[in-house]
Amino acid sequence: MALTREQMAQRVAQELEHGFYVNLGIGIPTLVANYVPDDMAVMLQSENGLLGIGPFPTEDTLDADMINAGKQTVTAREGASIMDSADAFAMIRGGHIDLTVLGALEVDAHGNIASWMVPGKMVKGMGGAMDLVAGADNIIVTMTHASKSGASKLLPQCTLPLTGAGCIQRVLTDLAYLEIKEGTFILKERAPGVSIDEIVAKTAGPLYVPETVPEISGLMP
Repeated sequence: MALTREQMAQRVAQELEHGFYVNLGIGIPTLVANYVPDDMAVMLQSENGLLGIGPFPTEDTLDADMINAGKQTVTAREGASIMDSADAFAMIRGGHIDLTVLGALEVDAHGNIASWMVPGKMVKGMGGAMDLVAGADNIIVTMTHASKSGASKLLPQCTLPLTGAGCIQRVLTDLAYLEIKEGTFILKERAPGVSIDEIVAKTAGPLYVPETVPEISGLMP
């Protein structure tokens, strides 16, 4: 069965390490903030100027002026810092982010990512995605494996305008966790109950399937 958005965020949270500075993109990536282990010191950063994002607020902790880059209300953890966006982008461009988690429209087997524009549709802007893919060496993309119409989002070559070229090495979809090496998607893990045949059928780009592909573990319903 395909992973829920919350389960995808849980799997990404398994990649966090003590002391990491992490930027969470808009969409599924923002949910990762809810699954940071209590005993792990991780500082979540937003390009609009908050370093030290906490879990999403309850009614009792909601502050309408405390938002992330996606304009969602958030909390600030102890030790958080508020800065202007120029300083936040300087942190990103200077290579001071240990892990970046982004959504995407397409990713291809060469590590290219398209995440900001569909021709013919109005776009408000790229946001910080171009800076993030240029300034980070460690990026995880989270997205559905296929579109609502069933078209694969893991392609031999991106068809949409690129956000960045050759910068993506890991992709987590609702069906699988994959790495990208030498022009090929490598299947590392699969969602519980999802067959390899389904993953193969929904991956348009070249895909290598090892003899053993474990199921993603450690997820809550």
